[in-house]
Amino acid sequence: MKKLLWCFVFVAAMGVQAATSELTTQAVPPLKPLSEQPKAAHLAAELLTRHHYKPVPLDDALSAKIFDRYLKLLDGEKRFFVQSDIDHLEAARTSFDDAIYNEYLGLPFAIFNLYTQRVVERFTYARSLLKDSFDFRKNEHYQYNREKAAWAKSEQEIKELWRTRVKSDWLRLKLAGKDDKAIIETLDKRYENSLQRVALTKSEDAFQLFMNAYATSIEPHTNYMGSRATEEFDISMRLSLVGIGAVLTQKDDYTIIRELVPGGPAQLSEQLKPGDRIMGVAQGKNGVVADILGWRLDDTVAKIRGEPDTIVVLDILPVDAGPDGQHKLVALTRKKVTLDRQAAKKSIISVAEGKTTRRIGVISLPAFYADFEARGRGDPDFKSATRDVNRLLDELKTDKVDGVLMDLRNNGGGSLAEAVQLTGLFIGAGPVVQQRDAKGSLTVARAADAIVAWDGPLAVLINRNSASASEIFAAAIQDYGRGLVIGERSFGKGTVQTMINLDQIVKNETPALGDLKLTIAQFFRINGGTTQLRGVEPDINFPSFTDEENSGESSFDNALPWAKVQAADYSPQGNQKALLPSLQMRHEARIKSVQGFKFLKEDVAEASRLRKRTSVSLNEAERRREREDQEAKIALRKKLRGTEEDAQSGPNGEETEARNTGSVQDDGLQADERDLKKELAAEKARKDAKDILLDEAAHILSDQVGLLKRETRVAVRGKPASSINSDEKPWPQGAPATTW
Repeated sequence: MKKLLWCFVFVAAMGVQAATSELTTQAVPPLKPLSEQPKAAHLAAELLTRHHYKPVPLDDALSAKIFDRYLKLLDGEKRFFVQSDIDHLEAARTSFDDAIYNEYLGLPFAIFNLYTQRVVERFTYARSLLKDSFDFRKNEHYQYNREKAAWAKSEQEIKELWRTRVKSDWLRLKLAGKDDKAIIETLDKRYENSLQRVALTKSEDAFQLFMNAYATSIEPHTNYMGSRATEEFDISMRLSLVGIGAVLTQKDDYTIIRELVPGGPAQLSEQLKPGDRIMGVAQGKNGVVADILGWRLDDTVAKIRGEPDTIVVLDILPVDAGPDGQHKLVALTRKKVTLDRQAAKKSIISVAEGKTTRRIGVISLPAFYADFEARGRGDPDFKSATRDVNRLLDELKTDKVDGVLMDLRNNGGGSLAEAVQLTGLFIGAGPVVQQRDAKGSLTVARAADAIVAWDGPLAVLINRNSASASEIFAAAIQDYGRGLVIGERSFGKGTVQTMINLDQIVKNETPALGDLKLTIAQFFRINGGTTQLRGVEPDINFPSFTDEENSGESSFDNALPWAKVQAADYSPQGNQKALLPSLQMRHEARIKSVQGFKFLKEDVAEASRLRKRTSVSLNEAERRREREDQEAKIALRKKLRGTEEDAQSGPNGEETEARNTGSVQDDGLQADERDLKKELAAEKARKDAKDILLDEAAHILSDQVGLLKRETRVAVRGKPASSINSDEKPWPQGAPATTW
């Protein structure tokens, strides 16, 4: 091992010398593993090979996977290494298992040190290009998405890539109205910050990256966390730190919103979505936006956090926009996230069909929450999602609603116990979900002693960000035939994780080894299938911006496969499938006349087109034409939306839910601080826009109510239910309601 490492370091050093002969780069001291890290790696390997739900031996085969994932984590877009580097590194491909078991981590650290040296070289070269301007009349392109590209074959090729990158950065700022002097200052500072952050890299950073290359090579939800990462995880679980309530991740130079914490300022603002990229941060409404492209994630988080009731402004590149898309400024007031702010909420949507108006009760549930501490100390009034939903259902029954729609969009899960008990409010006592552990033992979670709180028409609205406990609830409602599932295919996370403190295992008094998040079990539906990988498929699908290839569980190349076990002992309570053809037909006919759905379908197509693009033009005239075309499209939409909303407006005496559906925008990149008030006003208008997806889900449930009432009426007349004609007119005004 040591001989291999010596040879590797020598070859790598020769590569650095050849690559830097024409450049003056700052020296970055090489990192070395800390004394406790080899022990932590060995201990983690023992746990992963013995106690993981999918145990995988640490051998040469797994070492090769770790090697590929390590390179991907370091340089996934292939912007730093060249092919000769990769050829030299190949000597380490099957040696990581030996490095871990022999507790000698010089090899992964040598690779990391070569990477940091390459980063210094590339950004030093980028700064050197700022001495001269560029000719934006040429028909050149910058390939910004290089995930599937080949490694640059030579230094000349990698320099050309970086030349086009700098030219692209320059053009983006120029399109945003900045002059050459301001552009040079902005880019020089940005590249300098990247160099400074490399110099601040610590051994813990290198070790955690390598260990995550190992852990995620087994399964995507298994992770290693050093002491600092563990602290961040604990904060996110307690929801006790003042901030915006968003979980962030990093890919390449971008800070990306991974998920919105239910009840947090980011989620309540309805201006942010998972996948949005944070390009800059300002303190206060009048603060100057600081460019954070390329920052370390922890530095970005520190800048976003702050004192309660203070304002932070985020410069956002929306997930639905391309890399050259229009930014928006989002002002958020920092708050402490509490259970009260996560609480379920109700509203009522009135749906008119001919002379009949039906009232659809909506319960929006951001998470399956529970105050375990209060329940543990015997507080009779402890807060829980099940209790809150039960109370809201009683209120909706008093309001005489015709159906209940559970809105679980962007609900990332929460307490399994709450998911089971809340399901019982609609199905009564019975099995809800099955769980299989690493030994193959299967257990069934039941809604014990549950009393039905709502036995009327029911629908569940989900999207791609509905995960875990949300999927358990939606799947059970679907399997029992208890209600409709509407929306997008859910996330597909059907696994259970636990946290293992490595210091506790070896009885360390001082934290040093970190934590391991380990997958230990898998969920299965009561019908025997699983939500893992495939998620919950809606009965009626809505158009979606989501790129399933790059989002959800199926986007992971090593996710656990879909599987099947024996079905639980349960009795279906209905058959929604009989109504689906009629409901689908009515849905499709209705949305043809809804302008918002036409816009949505156009946006979905545009988002799909943008996702397929891997490069952007560096011709200024062409880019300006694209922006003008997009501005004309947005202006036309505003006019058409105004006409549609005027036609549909009018008091109906009901409280109506309103949310932002969003749209694709695609012009200049860098938002200007001076336009903050204008941007905030535009965001308020978008926030107040009608939620066409929620509205259509309410219409579908209303259709179901009508069809079920018609079925009851036909049955009373003695006509077979199977002979129902979906085109029959609804009951006349004032007809008696069906008893459920």
